[in-house]
Amino acid sequence: MTRFIHDKFAKDYLEELLKDYGEVKPSEKVSGEIKEIDVFFTPDKQQSSNLQILGLLGRFAENPALIEPFRNPASTDEICDCILKLLEVKALLRRESKANKTKLQDSEIPKLWVLTPTVSETRLSSFGTMQKDGWLSGVHFLPEALRTAIVAIHQLPQIPETLWLRLLGRGSVQSQAIIELQALPLNHPYQKATLELVYNLRENLRVNQELEADDRELIMRLEPLYQRDREQAKQEGRQEGEQDLILRQLNRRIGEINESLIEQIKGLSIEQLENLGEGLLDFSNVADLETWLNQQ
Repeated sequence: MTRFIHDKFAKDYLEELLKDYGEVKPSEKVSGEIKEIDVFFTPDKQQSSNLQILGLLGRFAENPALIEPFRNPASTDEICDCILKLLEVKALLRRESKANKTKLQDSEIPKLWVLTPTVSETRLSSFGTMQKDGWLSGVHFLPEALRTAIVAIHQLPQIPETLWLRLLGRGSVQSQAIIELQALPLNHPYQKATLELVYNLRENLRVNQELEADDRELIMRLEPLYQRDREQAKQEGRQEGEQDLILRQLNRRIGEINESLIEQIKGLSIEQLENLGEGLLDFSNVADLETWLNQQ
């Protein structure tokens, strides 16, 4: 089964996104017969102002949170199990507060976010869910005392604010999110790390013999992106190697050069670097290098 592969991806992915903003405990155990919590997040208040970069996921992480992602649509029993985990955590916090003779603040009790790729209206109705003002469609809140919301990923609007949650969807929802992820600026703090996790997911799925249609489609959609990025990385590695070689040769021939000239050299293409490698044999001073660069 590939569910465990997707479960590990979801935990690693959420940990990667949230680790800069607080304490992340993946697979946190709670007492009794309750299973593990997928992700238990406690925010660092000093970092909370930066959470907006994660959009809707960042809103979830503004307060202590239990995050339970499901690869397949969460069943009624599975959602109830998640609520039981939350209640067990709340009971543990109350016992600790009592032992320490302190008052447990409402803001210290985590909220539960159940992430499901799809969910039926019948199931939502059975939990008495409601929409809240100020929240996007697809986020369905249970009655206030339960501190729980069911996030129907397929109902989230296709906007940048929901990208980091839609990456945990299925089929066309996840595929579209991957396209948007790849289109982010190269200097985006989470683009490269997230793509690497997605590519690791692809590799783990490829060795599995019993793939679902969604997984086969995911691998096919990722293949051209993966090959292109690997080719780009190879090209960048070659370019960096060529830059280092040229700079060493220049230092030996005309002495140390300033940062401005180094930056100009780093902006040259592979072909230009190769031409500079030949041209520098005729250089006798820094002025020769400056003249050559001005001619490019």
